[in-house]
Amino acid sequence: MDVTLHASFLPHSDPDASLVFYRDTLGFEVRHDIGHDGMRWITVGPAGRPGTSLVLQPPATGPGITDAERRTIEEMMAKGTYAGILLATADLDGTFARLRAEDAEIVQEPTEQPCGVRDCAVRDPAGNLLRIQELG
Repeated sequence: MDVTLHASFLPHSDPDASLVFYRDTLGFEVRHDIGHDGMRWITVGPAGRPGTSLVLQPPATGPGITDAERRTIEEMMAKGTYAGILLATADLDGTFARLRAEDAEIVQEPTEQPCGVRDCAVRDPAGNLLRIQELG
């Protein structure tokens, strides 16, 4: 069996701010930017890697989500505890410097973790946690 990760989803609270963060700060290319019924889905991904994407989507829009669940999701997003993703880079210090220069919300500076991984953590404009790991 040949299975790969093609796309993952993160919620956004402000599509324009998310677009600026992922495109301009992280350097991802925009693959799709689709609006429908006042909502917007933006697909971004690392330049030169068309097989891997991140879909930034409106939160809590799926069928079957109750109003109470929607409120919980919105509260968790506001606290920065709802969603996250792990990214990787060969230049953690350079990536971190760029994030800091662009005023990204810093959660943790580059640190050698007890498990032997060196990484940092920031939040995107929607509060999603991004851990960025240094490639060996």
